[in-house]
Amino acid sequence: MAAMPSDDVIIRPARVEDERAIRAVDHAAWSPLGEVAPRGPEDAPVFDEAHHPGQYLLAELDGRVVGYVRQVREIPLPSNAHVRQIQGLGVLPAARGRRIGEALVAAACAAARADGARRMTLRVLAGNAPARRLYERAGFTVLGVLPEHFLLDGDYVDDVWMGRALD
Repeated sequence: MAAMPSDDVIIRPARVEDERAIRAVDHAAWSPLGEVAPRGPEDAPVFDEAHHPGQYLLAELDGRVVGYVRQVREIPLPSNAHVRQIQGLGVLPAARGRRIGEALVAAACAAARADGARRMTLRVLAGNAPARRLYERAGFTVLGVLPEHFLLDGDYVDDVWMGRALD
């Protein structure tokens, strides 16, 4: 009998050597439902001056990276140092349905709180119902809507700003 895959998800900080795995998740998870930019090439770099491993938490299942979340300071000003923003979340399609996205969001909020943050925000496209439900389950509420903020495939799409306290 073949071994059943584990449901034990491990959330850990990213390392430089995880770049290829993050890119693979990002590429596989890309969907026009949630993205405002075209899908990038499979070999595009993840890490650069603005994107570094310390911003990412990874989800591993059976030793394989199956998801990531990226959280950063929302605005690089001392007066806003208490706010973090989720700027990327992806889970491999084959790993969905195991609450990995929820675990990643919870871990990002916990890490931000441990770093002294009081609030977490994010932006999500209005039509991305699965992501909005995930964020609502994680305690996020709508803070505002930017009507028709993006023109995607000939349709104007609202950008929804969500947030929550981290206490």
